Amino acid sequence: MVTILVVEDDAMVRLLTKTKLSQRYRIVEAANGQEALDVLDHEHIDLLIVDIQMPVMNGYELMRALREAGDMTPAIMLTAMNTFAHKKEGFAAGVDDYMTKPIDYEELIWRIEAILRRARIANEKRIVIGAFSMEQDTFSARYRDKTIPLTNKEFQLLYKLLSYPNVVFTKQQLMDEVWGYDSETEYDTIKTYISRLRSKCSECTEFELTSIRGLGYRAVIHKKGDAQDDM
Repeated sequence: MVTILVVEDDAMVRLLTKTKLSQRYRIVEAANGQEALDVLDHEHIDLLIVDIQMPVMNGYELMRALREAGDMTPAIMLTAMNTFAHKKEGFAAGVDDYMTKPIDYEELIWRIEAILRRARIANEKRIVIGAFSMEQDTFSARYRDKTIPLTNKEFQLLYKLLSYPNVVFTKQQLMDEVWGYDSETEYDTIKTYISRLRSKCSECTEFELTSIRGLGYRAVIHKKGDAQDDM
């Protein structure tokens, strides 16, 4: 079971968060950043939920200490401080996501699952969605017992989209990620590559690549091929 460390000085908030999440995850608690560091010294933690304003060591200080030590455990910062400056400081300190109180716990679970899925992909360098799989180390893709022949760019483009299901990427974002910031490739190239990928993956019913007019592209995962269950 996934273990989540809730770092929060308010005992009632910790209790509520534990109550809302404990059916899905194992919850460990800490009342401040220093206690969190002590827990991390003795337990494997899959994800942190961190408050900002705490005694002894606040959330910013905790995150900076972890990242400077090379600890890249995913973290969501929960706080009543919702100004742009506070969010900027949080992301600069190394958090992966940021939510303001009062917390919508259903949304929090969505965010937790998204972060855990990205972490698994990053660690395993592999995406599995039903009978479809991609291996980053070998730049290979398979559906059932068949290899899907992909060029280097096709693989990178599909891997990016499938790593973030339902997230819309603009053409510029995809150009920068796959072709590089200095590329002189035209936007129509993205359209061409998406068309090729749709053709090459036409037998794969676990997902589809959709166009969002005026915005960009996204990968839609069908329920029977839920990537989170198959990872």
